[in-house]
Amino acid sequence: MKKLKLSFFILFTACFFPVYGQNGYTNYKTMLDRIDKLTHSYPAICSSHSLVRTSGGYDIVVITMGKGDIHNKPAIAVLGGVEANYMLGREIALGLAESVVKNNEQLLDKITFYIFPDVNPDATSQYFSNLLYERTINSRPTDNDVDFLTDEDPFEDLNGDGIISHIRIKDPSGRFTLNHDDERVLDEANVSLGETGGYLYFTEGIDNDDDGKFNEDCEGGVNFNRNFTYEYEEFGLNAGLHPVSEPETKAVADFLYERFNIYAVFAFGPQDNLGQPENMAPGKDENNVSDKDLNKLVSDRYHEITGLKGSPIQVKAPGNFMEWVYYHYGRYSFSTPGWWFPYEKGKNPEAEFLKYADKNNIPGVFIPWKEVNHPGFPGKKAEIGGIRPFVMTNPPADSVNKITAKNIAFITNIAEMHPDPEFLDIATENIGNDIYRIELKLHNKGVFATLPQVAERNVWTRIMRLSIEPAKGQEIISGQKVNRIDRIEGGESAEFSWLIKGKGPVAITAGAVNTGIIMTTVDLK
Repeated sequence: MKKLKLSFFILFTACFFPVYGQNGYTNYKTMLDRIDKLTHSYPAICSSHSLVRTSGGYDIVVITMGKGDIHNKPAIAVLGGVEANYMLGREIALGLAESVVKNNEQLLDKITFYIFPDVNPDATSQYFSNLLYERTINSRPTDNDVDFLTDEDPFEDLNGDGIISHIRIKDPSGRFTLNHDDERVLDEANVSLGETGGYLYFTEGIDNDDDGKFNEDCEGGVNFNRNFTYEYEEFGLNAGLHPVSEPETKAVADFLYERFNIYAVFAFGPQDNLGQPENMAPGKDENNVSDKDLNKLVSDRYHEITGLKGSPIQVKAPGNFMEWVYYHYGRYSFSTPGWWFPYEKGKNPEAEFLKYADKNNIPGVFIPWKEVNHPGFPGKKAEIGGIRPFVMTNPPADSVNKITAKNIAFITNIAEMHPDPEFLDIATENIGNDIYRIELKLHNKGVFATLPQVAERNVWTRIMRLSIEPAKGQEIISGQKVNRIDRIEGGESAEFSWLIKGKGPVAITAGAVNTGIIMTTVDLK
């Protein structure tokens, strides 16, 4: 059995997929209404503000939840809309905010949450438009095909059904052939095996600029999830003029860089290191063994809590958000679609999805092929139809609440594992001549290390400090007044000792904003 080549898959996903409108997902206005209701109902622990307005006129909103000195305690950032065809991410992010303040407020005693329900509302808004197609790029006009024209080759709804679908054209010069197991979908012919194609395959529309390509320069734009600095692809499709070129990308990056208390980021999109952590960062970095082990632990917990089996289809993309968070921002980074259908590697994803939909009686996922007259192919058999693309990246509407609840339970469970320093085994000894020895252990009782291994090479992360402050008239004879503590694994400790001359209270402080700061006083008598 064969599968569509990745290059073809990227070409189609880079612009837009056709969409089947599903009820049960939250539109932009309703999202703002839910945020407004939340902040007005819980003003003491929940606030929101707009970071920036996009080219399409939408606000990038961040919800901040916490108690006390919220920016000086460990924090988690959660993002939906990282790739706009994954609508479930918006539901998980919004649902998390509502669930924490209503059902798990005590978590905010220790943890701050920064929640971005949708970082690409230009694109996700297309899900709710009259002409339905799945969009991943913002509204900035761009010359996607580098022909010095902008947005000149959009989609056209040739059959007038309000959905942009696919076109297959019977043609011996085509590169595609019918799938052996399910003739509703197409495979790219494998020439090395002596196969020949018989179909041309395009998204619904015409070749407006007569360059032999269809719909390659549609409305917009730049993909949020291709616009970051890690392995950024110069002149890449929908990657932007340069890294962090877009207002929304820059605003999110600036916000995160200014929040030194963030120790972990959860994103909901196509990249995945929870379903199968060894396939994506940080698993691919052999030097960071500890981070890989922690990633595996979190992945196991994700499977356990959500009940999801296996892993989603792996989607690699240069400049993506998940890898930027880990390698350039220096934080623990976790990403997943939040839902996926069972998929056997090496097989056609569309055929596998249709098998899953048939087995689970999921209706309306396929538009039957219907013959039409295509102006670009006179005299040839042309048909419009195919899978309604949104259904491959999002669960059916009637299961959204249940799936969202499981993902929320996972995040709150992992939040309890935050780095958590404490002092242990504090001991003092009078060794004579008004000199005292102080000994203690700084222990991390959390599961997460005080910072990832990758952050040891990253100057934009705060490491812990341990400082001792003698009282007036006291003197430190031995030991550092301030100790820099590079990293403490979960469950491990670091030991410190000092010699102090003089009686009285000695104040000891340890921690960092991303771990929490603890204090104690030792009275020397």
